Formats: sequence, structure tokens, C-alpha cells
Amino acid sequence: MEKHKVIIDTDPGIDDTTALILTMFDERLDVKLYTTVKGNINVDIATNNMLHLLEKFGKKTPVARGCEKGMVRDTPDASWLHGKYGMGETYIPPKAKTKPIKKDAVEAMYEIITQNPHEITLILFGPHTNVGNLFKKHPDCAPLVKQIIFEGFSPYGLKGIKPHISFNIRTDPEAFKYVLDSGVPLVIIPSELGRNVTHLPEKMVHKIGQMNDTGAFLEEIYQNYWERGYKDKRIATNDTDAYLYLVEPEMFTSIGVDVAIDLEDTPGKTYATIREGDDGGHIALVINCDREKFEESFLSKIRNLDNIKL
Repeated sequence: MEKHKVIIDTDPGIDDTTALILTMFDERLDVKLYTTVKGNINVDIATNNMLHLLEKFGKKTPVARGCEKGMVRDTPDASWLHGKYGMGETYIPPKAKTKPIKKDAVEAMYEIITQNPHEITLILFGPHTNVGNLFKKHPDCAPLVKQIIFEGFSPYGLKGIKPHISFNIRTDPEAFKYVLDSGVPLVIIPSELGRNVTHLPEKMVHKIGQMNDTGAFLEEIYQNYWERGYKDKRIATNDTDAYLYLVEPEMFTSIGVDVAIDLEDTPGKTYATIREGDDGGHIALVINCDREKFEESFLSKIRNLDNIKL
């Protein structure tokens, strides 16, 4: 079986944690590197969380510490939502036993991409700071990237999508502009998909919690992460969708779009228009997911972790 070679850029983060655990055990992935970035929490806590998760689940994939602030601006993190240490009220040891590699995220990504030209997919769970700096410092790198799949986007201008200013984009809009202008094929998972289509209802969260140790761990960290602004209790799955798109694209529906971003009046505000023509451009916007297939896939992945004892 040919595996997808990936670098996963993350700011764990509760939703990140769910997706990260699944990527660790998916045999269809060859994860070359996890990189960390400031987003949900500061980069040092994000790095510690990533190392802690790998230790907790018995994995040894390299981790590279990334950027501690945006390319131009330094915006607040989202610790008010994810908790001081990024995983709600769950205790995380302040210092993981293992350490990140010596190379920073930008240089580590550059090395892997140049060693594997046209084979690496970048999956971004957080702000685009590391990749923006990668393309700025090493412009020769962009043509060597196979594709970028990222979560966090809510465009103005498209019918059927409720727009807002996406956290991952406004945290570092200049970095996002570098990604947009790179020419790399992009797949966008908008925030609305994980909140309104593939979300986990409270009943499903409890079901997961009864499955095994991994499910119980996830249920624990979800307890202060219920999505705001909904009458019911639900957990968004934005980052999980980004990973699943790579390995199970058949469950998703997408359209070709052109995208623009505001860097001045409302930094991070994005606009999208449907692209006319057969080629669809180099940007695919995911607009739907087969809910039944998602549930079946997600639950089976948690169930397959029965042998993991935490």
C-alpha cells in the first residue's frame, strides 16, 4: 500500500488532539514530521502537548518547534477556549520527557520537502505562520509541495456559507497570503463544515467515551469545548476533517474557488468566488460531507484503538 507522505502543522488544542491521535495510527499515512505553531496556545505549550501526545500513545515521530508569533502581528491565542494548557481541564505534564529536534519547523520542513519533491502533503491544523515563513525564506520550496490541506476559513461572498473572521486566518493573515500566492494546490476545510456537518453530538461524545481508553480521554478533554452559539451540545471536528479529506476524499464534496484576503481594513477577512471553467483552479473549497460515512469512519477509528491502554 502506497502511503501519503505528510507533514502535519499543529497548535494542540483540543480539536487538534483528536485529529493528531488518528493520524498517529492511520496506516495510510507516512508522517514525516509534526511541527508546532502559536495559535490555540503559545508555541512552547503546543510543542510540549505534541511531545506529550506522542509519548502517551507510544509514538516517536520527530517534532519541530515552530514560530512563536505571526509574520507581522502578534495576536492573542485561544487559551480562553482550549484552557491554559490547551486540553481543557486535563492535566498535562509541564515538561515532556522527549525533546523537539534541533532544527526549527521552517528548516525541518524545507529539508523533508526537498528530499521528497512533489510527494509531501502539508496538513495545517492551525495558523499558517510556519508555512508562510517557509515560502518567504525558501521560495524554491513551493513548487516541490504536492498540496496543502488546511482547516479554518469562512469566506464572504458565497451563498450557503455563514461568513465570519476565521481564527486560523486572522491570527496570521500575512502568512495565509503567502500560502494563497504560492501556487501550491490548496484544499480548504471551512470552519462551518466541522461545526454544522461533521460535528459530534453530546450523545456521540458519550458513546466514544465508553469505547476504550482513547475515547475516555477524548470525552474528558471535550468537557469545556462545547461549540458556542448552539442550542445543543456539540464538538466541532474541523481538524479531523482536514486529515480525513486526504485519506477518504470520496466522502467530501468540493468546488473550485478564487480567494482573496484583506490585510488592512479587517485583517483576516476572506472572500471567495466560484471559479468558472473546467480546471477549477488550484483552490478547492470543501462544501459538504456525507454525514453517515463520516460517523462510520470516525467511530471505527476510535474502536480500532481498543488495544491502547492509557
